[in-house]
Amino acid sequence: MTKLHDSSAGDSIVELDALALSRAIHDRELSCREVMQAYLAQIERLNPQANALVSLREPERLLEEADERDRQLAQGQSLGWMHGMPQAIKDLAATAGLATSLGSPLFAAQVPQEDAISVARVRASGALIVGKSNVPEFGLGSHTYNQLFGTTGNAYDNNLSAGGSSGGAAVALALRMLPVADGSDMMGSLRNPAA
Repeated sequence: MTKLHDSSAGDSIVELDALALSRAIHDRELSCREVMQAYLAQIERLNPQANALVSLREPERLLEEADERDRQLAQGQSLGWMHGMPQAIKDLAATAGLATSLGSPLFAAQVPQEDAISVARVRASGALIVGKSNVPEFGLGSHTYNQLFGTTGNAYDNNLSAGGSSGGAAVALALRMLPVADGSDMMGSLRNPAA
């Protein structure tokens, strides 16, 4: 068995659950920049093997956005419970200015002008979008594989499936590359990866 997840190497910031992380940010115990740096390091360390997150944005830009979230907090402004938290959007939901491929080569160059309503709400809650989570093509299938980005591996055993269609989100969450993940489910797309 090949074990990808090694909790002993985990950074204490990424080990916090989402609500504890939100409290630490709002209580100014952690800066949004520190949080973003910790998650970017975790993504850099684990995503090359897991392939859970795709269409990743430039770290420098994300750190600038984290700094802006810190400035907002310094002025007593919070956008919501996800203020300054890294988030990746399932690659089926439209993200303004960020490729939304649906896991298909047919839509590899598609960059929406507007956010899907769920994405708009995540942004309005203060989240910083780091990229997309991998999906099977068009979200159809119980295994997260597509010709555009390849296969998302199981978080704990590369011999097993990550499930689908929210496999990228589930693996990113299991490996603490995200504090919280979104997904969608029509016929097991959340339940299979969770199992």
